Amino acid sequence: MKVLIIGNEDRYRRYMPHADYLNAFDIVYQPRDASLSDLLAAGSDADAIAVDPTVQLPSGLINHMPNLKIIQSEGVGYNGIDIETARKRGIYVCNQKGANAAAVAEQTILLMLALLRQFVLGDRTVRNGGQLAMKERLMIEGIREMADCRVGYIGFGDIAKAAAERLTPFGCQQFYYTPTRKTAAVEAQYAIAYLSQHELVSTCDFIVILCPLNDTTRNMVNASFLNNMKSDAFLINTARGEIVNNQALYDAILSGTIAGAGLDTISPIPVPKDHILFQLPAPYADRLIVSPHIGGVTMRFFKGAHQRNWLNIYKALTGELPDNIVNGLSSVQS
Repeated sequence: MKVLIIGNEDRYRRYMPHADYLNAFDIVYQPRDASLSDLLAAGSDADAIAVDPTVQLPSGLINHMPNLKIIQSEGVGYNGIDIETARKRGIYVCNQKGANAAAVAEQTILLMLALLRQFVLGDRTVRNGGQLAMKERLMIEGIREMADCRVGYIGFGDIAKAAAERLTPFGCQQFYYTPTRKTAAVEAQYAIAYLSQHELVSTCDFIVILCPLNDTTRNMVNASFLNNMKSDAFLINTARGEIVNNQALYDAILSGTIAGAGLDTISPIPVPKDHILFQLPAPYADRLIVSPHIGGVTMRFFKGAHQRNWLNIYKALTGELPDNIVNGLSSVQS
């Protein structure tokens, strides 16, 4: 059974589980940026693909792999995979649903606290000898605690639920919006209340983007969305960069329409040095905090994810139904 891995070879080797069934696999590696011709030269006869979630897998690759039975995303994302082509051919596309929820929830809260406390600016100011001046300024301006904030989630899946659990001890009020309201039992479990998207965006101190990327959410955070936020509110995006319109966010920060933003993900990937959001002039540049899309890439996540990845591939190649199928196949394919 041949497995084509498209991604970082060192990472896959590091987190390779110790399992006897791995001896049945003939594994070949290709880098994330490999060309279509290189991928086909290395793995056109592969039975399975294990793929970095940022990689594009078009129909031109999938349709030239006659033995392919499963495409397994290393993470939660699968936006780059042509899932419809895979479905038509009876190829499972699977992901790691919920596997990094705790990790991304931690990153989400980190960005929120860093914005409230102006942490990045504070670190730089102290290093430059300006400690007392900044401390005096912040005491006059006022520092909000999380307990004084209303947190609103756009999307309430695994990550938002993990964040809500972790924020409950902080004492903040929490709200969510999804197209379909959750049950009363779910709302009670997470001590969270439902609001319409308009009301949530216009009343919460943190607007946390945790919805999937699709045709309805792409560029959802646009000028109209941001203009509806409070001027002292912050935007947090730990979902997908394409959900936020970069020009609109630049304009909102520069105009003081919103207080700032914390982003773990920015479109495009990789983020260029001359990205528009990095062109904000002082002091507005300090209202933006970014991290290198590391919210979900903890050691704990990778250890668990790679164990499940390989077991899922083994299931699919030995006639069992794999877990977390995202392209609508619900039975064992012949």
